[in-house]
Amino acid sequence: MSTAINADTGDGFDAPTPSQAYADAPDLRREMHEVMELGAIHDGRHDGMVTELLPPDATAADRVFLLRRAALMDRMAVDDPGAGARGAAARAAFELAQFDHRHPAMTAGPHGPRSMEFEPSQRPYVRQEYAAWTAAGCPGGNS
Repeated sequence: MSTAINADTGDGFDAPTPSQAYADAPDLRREMHEVMELGAIHDGRHDGMVTELLPPDATAADRVFLLRRAALMDRMAVDDPGAGARGAAARAAFELAQFDHRHPAMTAGPHGPRSMEFEPSQRPYVRQEYAAWTAAGCPGGNS
């Protein structure tokens, strides 16, 4: 008997569940603040306090922002699985997957960003990559 696929719980995917992937993540309020600051830096709106912990390479810094934003949106959708939160999480996950497809050397998990494993949602891909990123000590991140 096969397991039903559920992007909110992680059931049916060969990827960490949300509780596994985000076990060591900062609390949502702190992460939201840091991701917003990373977004302002990413968009060139200001030099923020977190820049000292970003990788000096612009491409790696972009990935840290996209990964943390996608993970934050996924966590928010897990906590409140309404259509708006789920849609935002799926969009952020898709952006990370598109970025990683263009920069495959930056991925860490066993499944690539376009793996059929993650159809129709890329959210489990975000969890796979976030778990690998935290296991590696959050290189280039402020967590």
